[in-house]
Amino acid sequence: MKTILDTNQILIKRIILILYDIIAVVAASLMALFIRFEGNYASIPRGYITQCLKYVPVVIAATLIIFYCFRLYSSLWTFAGAPELINITFACGLSAVAQMTVVVLFSVNMPRSYYFLYGVSLWILIFLSRFSYRGIRTLIKRQASGATTSRVMIVGAGAAGNLLVKEIHNSNHVSKRVICIVDDDKSKEGSYLHGVKVMGNRQNIPELVKRFRIDEIIIAMPSAPAKAIKTVLDVCKETGCELKRLPGVYQLVNGEVGISKLKEVDVNDLLGREPVKVNLSTIMDYVSGKVVLVTGGGGSIGSEICRQVAEHHPKMLVLVDIYENTTYDIQNELKNRYPELNLVVLIASVRNTKRMDMIFETYRPDIVYHAAAHKHVPLMEDSPNEAVKNNVLGTWKVVQAADKWKVKRFVMISTDKAVNPTNIMGATKRICEMIIQTYNNRSRTEFVTVRFGNVLGSNGSVIPLFKKQIEQGGPVTVTHPDIIRYFMTIPEAVSLVLQAGAYAKGGEIFVLDMGEPVKIADLARNLILLSGHKPGEDIQIVYTGLRPGEKLYEEMLMHEEGLQETANKLIHIGKPIKMDEDNFLMQLENLKDYVVQEPDDIRKWVQEIVPTYHPKE
Repeated sequence: MKTILDTNQILIKRIILILYDIIAVVAASLMALFIRFEGNYASIPRGYITQCLKYVPVVIAATLIIFYCFRLYSSLWTFAGAPELINITFACGLSAVAQMTVVVLFSVNMPRSYYFLYGVSLWILIFLSRFSYRGIRTLIKRQASGATTSRVMIVGAGAAGNLLVKEIHNSNHVSKRVICIVDDDKSKEGSYLHGVKVMGNRQNIPELVKRFRIDEIIIAMPSAPAKAIKTVLDVCKETGCELKRLPGVYQLVNGEVGISKLKEVDVNDLLGREPVKVNLSTIMDYVSGKVVLVTGGGGSIGSEICRQVAEHHPKMLVLVDIYENTTYDIQNELKNRYPELNLVVLIASVRNTKRMDMIFETYRPDIVYHAAAHKHVPLMEDSPNEAVKNNVLGTWKVVQAADKWKVKRFVMISTDKAVNPTNIMGATKRICEMIIQTYNNRSRTEFVTVRFGNVLGSNGSVIPLFKKQIEQGGPVTVTHPDIIRYFMTIPEAVSLVLQAGAYAKGGEIFVLDMGEPVKIADLARNLILLSGHKPGEDIQIVYTGLRPGEKLYEEMLMHEEGLQETANKLIHIGKPIKMDEDNFLMQLENLKDYVVQEPDDIRKWVQEIVPTYHPKE
């Protein structure tokens, strides 16, 4: 029914345009004579008027055909621009030629200037009929929206800014009005984009926000480097305006992203670091057609690994996790997004030796991504035995199964907290790294470790906590004013994991160059600002003191490991530290037997294995 109504509306609009054009041809013919004789109707020879009206039906027919060929009845005049204007100009010019041809064919005597004046008059009438709609529509839109219209500043007067201003002007679905534009290019200052003036650079943003009562700032710099975006955001976030970003100019051009789907500015944008680039073809080569198993597949990192692996057509994707709720969510997501994917979802604990052995025997994975682990530092400080059981023994059992069933590559997810650890979580992950190193030297499987810092937005990270605290009106709790952390996004973390799998030869510890560390206090402050509040006034920041096992800073490498570059300049390889592997395996056996007794001194046993572990008292 809706389709029929839409078709009828289009037909009615075209009929109205055709009727208008018929009248326009007649009017333009008479206007040409009127102008030729200086606006004096009485001085126009009656023969000219008679001849003009006699042959005007032929001119009308020819003009309508010309207009149809130039798509003047099928263009979307709501979004008319330069191409449509050019079509009108050529069509009216050809109509004037048609007028001249009729006069010659029928031997009609008309003034020589008549044809030019006819063409100009017709162009004016046709232009008004097509383009006046935009002006009337804009005026109606502004009056209808009234006080509800958001006053917008756009940062960036390039191609993206141009498209953005145009779409805001033309959109029926947003109540926005572009007030001004800023751009650092001095040559653009004072110029106009679709009637909107470029009024300065990024340093003028606070002043312009106050002067024009700006409600919203849109960053239209999709191709700008991360550091440039960060500097702009550092200025914008102090204004109290709502901040949004244009994801990409090509997405806008291709219709993938509209003005109504602008990206909310996220704290990720304030890191000031370019995202990790990954050779997708390489990843596809080693994943495609393989059986891939992911432990901890329901977690933040594990689920993202599953998403990216699924895109590269594995023979089978086996997802293993102990937590049924998150596992159920990612299972449904993968089934919906990749209906052809051969997906197996299993609820299982990595602590269960027989269960792991059975899974590996049944599915015979080619590649394993081991993401299952307890990672929450304070919680593990209160339950150190569980950290050992899950992280150390769980990893050991999965590694043994991979070795037994001849897995080609095994990639374990580690953390920067494994370097000179002060908490049990970090110490257990260091033992996991040692397990990987040992078995790589004794197995045909290529065992590697991927080590990275904190992941923004992951389960248990500070960002979800801060957001929840802000939603509740504060306060936002930070442990220490000087505490710093390295951060990366979940896609970046997974990109590193997948890249490591491609680079793997066995035994490596892959480390991401994560740029400059970030103060957690600055992160909290920025998040408050991006939420439209003022730190210290609307939302308080409270310092609660360092938590058990927490240190002020994290390290990515131990001194002994050295550093080796890879094809990706942001990914480095740390050299394994030499160790007595036989003694280490004996220590593991003793640890396994001892931890099940639920001892109170498990940290001492862990410290014997990891000499760099220094628990905080």
